[in-house]
Amino acid sequence: MTTRTTTGVSHYHVQKTRRAKFLEDWRQNHRDVVAHDDVIMQPTERGSRVGVYVGVDGDRPTRTMDALVHEFDPGTTTTVHRHSWDAMVLVVGGWGWTEIDGERIEWGPGDSLHIPAWSWHRSGNDGTATARYLTFSSEPMLDTMGMSILEDAGHTPFAELPGRPAYTPRLPGDDPYARRVRRLGREQQSRRTGRLHTSWDDMEMVNTPRGTRTTFLLDRAIGYQASGITMAMFEIGPGRGQSMHRHPGEAWLYVLDGSGHTYLGTEPEGGTNHRWKKGDLIIVDHFLWHQHFNDDPEKTAKVVRIHMFDSLLETMRALCDPLVLFEEPPTHIRDRQAGDPTTIQWPALDRPTWP
Repeated sequence: MTTRTTTGVSHYHVQKTRRAKFLEDWRQNHRDVVAHDDVIMQPTERGSRVGVYVGVDGDRPTRTMDALVHEFDPGTTTTVHRHSWDAMVLVVGGWGWTEIDGERIEWGPGDSLHIPAWSWHRSGNDGTATARYLTFSSEPMLDTMGMSILEDAGHTPFAELPGRPAYTPRLPGDDPYARRVRRLGREQQSRRTGRLHTSWDDMEMVNTPRGTRTTFLLDRAIGYQASGITMAMFEIGPGRGQSMHRHPGEAWLYVLDGSGHTYLGTEPEGGTNHRWKKGDLIIVDHFLWHQHFNDDPEKTAKVVRIHMFDSLLETMRALCDPLVLFEEPPTHIRDRQAGDPTTIQWPALDRPTWP
């Protein structure tokens, strides 16, 4: 059978044109800050309202992660669904609960959760005020491989739902197939026993050389088994800034509290400053130098950082070696930019409020 092109030109020209158009479309779509006021909340068939900070379903395409916000009115219980990707949850207002494979987790402002791939889950609000949380998922990355699958089961009781996809935990032998079966079995066993919830009340902030204090929210360092998305929160002192650095991949920063600005540029100088406030999402991409500043002279600013370090960025570092894919100024410049965080009078770590 002969394969013939219908374009009349070589594969070289087809691929070159396609790749050029992809980059042109991507650059035209790029944003630096998505303001809270620009996120339109819409009612859904699940019983909640959903808005899109970043994601193709909100006409803001992205490649590896999306960022959505969900609101639940008092008395709401959403439909139960599951999907082939996993998601991270950051609660920003109100009190409620999420049921993950039959396990009910109560949450409040500042809490975070991990929803593993293929786990049935639903959320509810038994209180008297609207609850609100953000989700950050790996759906766009799976979509690039044709592996994004979503199943909604309405209000079917959990006991009547099928379990997660079955897998073979072990097989005897030392051949490549048997070794693969055991390796993937161990991986699934680990992923299905990972941590699901971080309570705000259990967090401990630690000073860093970059002039801030910080803590993990969702990361393998504290027992989570995710697809690579990690979440950490850092706090910037009044009138202070975080030291400058750059890295590839999509990195997002949700402003949990405070106001300030972020420097973005292809060089450490000569870039642009972008203002942000509580509820905004800062988007850092294209290997840009960036530095975050708290413009309030009296109050600290709290920012939650999300990226795909444990999968996508680790893979990029291996593929691009010996190129350096995380870069910051020499130590003496970093320390001058950051200042000494021990000189800051850090406030008590109170739960965030919304609005």
